[in-house]
Amino acid sequence: MVKGTLNELSQLKQSGFGQPEPRHGLNLLYWFAREYILFDFGEIKPKFNPVFGEFGFHKFNNRIEDEDHIVPIQNLPYYEVGNLNYSNADKLPNYVRQKYSHYNPDSNKDRIIVHQDGNGKLNRVYVTEHSDQRHFDSSKTYRVSNGLLLIIKNMSREDFLSKVSNTGNRTNNQQPFYYQQHSVYQSYSTPVNHTPSPRPPPPAEDSSWCTIL
Repeated sequence: MVKGTLNELSQLKQSGFGQPEPRHGLNLLYWFAREYILFDFGEIKPKFNPVFGEFGFHKFNNRIEDEDHIVPIQNLPYYEVGNLNYSNADKLPNYVRQKYSHYNPDSNKDRIIVHQDGNGKLNRVYVTEHSDQRHFDSSKTYRVSNGLLLIIKNMSREDFLSKVSNTGNRTNNQQPFYYQQHSVYQSYSTPVNHTPSPRPPPPAEDSSWCTIL
């Protein structure tokens, strides 16, 4: 079953959803909150009906797995989005798709699941991830509150990522986290056995100088 409800950015960060790169869940959630939904007196209305399959939405089959359901049993349908291999998923913005690789399952494991009521509104929104190619992980499934979605909707993507990413919001010119972990000196073009030149000592008269690693 659902592990809990995410009400704040800090809770989203602590959940680990969509992290680390190349996972796309955080960007997917930002797109969903910013571009896909509208708020109508506190209720969520989709700009596009998920039944028509825009952006790769398709019906979610709430299968019984280990005598449990990923999300609560409801008479009305659930829909999921986030499978970058699915039909029409190429209409998602580039910032959602840019890290995707067919050879790396982690780049396509995150999903958003929504429950649509009889009036076409989305009364439940969940985030989850695949535990393998077929099954979702109930211990990594969370409901996302309307309040948190509204917070995200009113943020820039850069600000959102900087507040919820456990590795910080890295620009395109910075090294990937893998390289940051292994060496702060080694660049893409520097041989592994290269010994960096010593840095010059700081000028004696400038007490504000410091070594930047």
